[in-house]
Amino acid sequence: MPVAITRKVSPRFNECELTHIERTPINLDTARAQHEAYVFALSKLGCQVIELPEDPELPDSVFVEDTAFILPEVAIITRPGADSRKPETTSIIPTLSSYRPLLHVAAPATVDGGDVLVLGKKIFIGLSTRSNNDAVAQLNAMLDNYGYTVHGVELTDCLHLKTAVTRVDDKTILVNKAWVDVSNFPEFEAIEIDASEPFAANCLPIGDSIIYPTDFPKTRKRLEEKGYSVAVVDLSELAKAEGAVTCCSLIVE
Repeated sequence: MPVAITRKVSPRFNECELTHIERTPINLDTARAQHEAYVFALSKLGCQVIELPEDPELPDSVFVEDTAFILPEVAIITRPGADSRKPETTSIIPTLSSYRPLLHVAAPATVDGGDVLVLGKKIFIGLSTRSNNDAVAQLNAMLDNYGYTVHGVELTDCLHLKTAVTRVDDKTILVNKAWVDVSNFPEFEAIEIDASEPFAANCLPIGDSIIYPTDFPKTRKRLEEKGYSVAVVDLSELAKAEGAVTCCSLIVE
């Protein structure tokens, strides 16, 4: 049974960091209800959910993905690019240490988990406003003994690499080709999002299903036409904080 680590929405969620979208008011009650429905979807798909308490001091802390990424052998504690988010890693360490040995990214490297795409033994790091080439070099040194290679990937007009491309299964990715060059991933079949839904490339595979936002019906149809079972969730309020379905959990297989 996979474990899904989540964290409740902070009461200061309206103070979240924003980079590529305009700030609009977030209804905290709605955001919390949507997050609860997301947690329920994880549980319904067979995850054991560990839900950490809200952190009143950390507005973005619901987005636990940015604090770490998890491999079969180890978990890597990140060093988020936004200074306001660096303290988030401290509270995830006790939980993750129960499941994996931990490695830690150190200054001057910065990397958000949302910029980390693991495809087999290749790890891609989005070179964004939050993640840098120092992280690529550090992670290559850290993970070489485990057989991984780490590659930096240029992005256009989006916050994180996983805003532009995510893993669907071991052979397939979902991608917005306007935001990332698909030639970085030559070994994978690419399902291209509908051009009218630029934020539609973020999906979360769980077992034989995919958790996917309700906001992108045209791209959802493309996934279903490929034979994928899609479990839809409404994260429209969390999207006002540049959140998406991968952002709100850490999955331990």
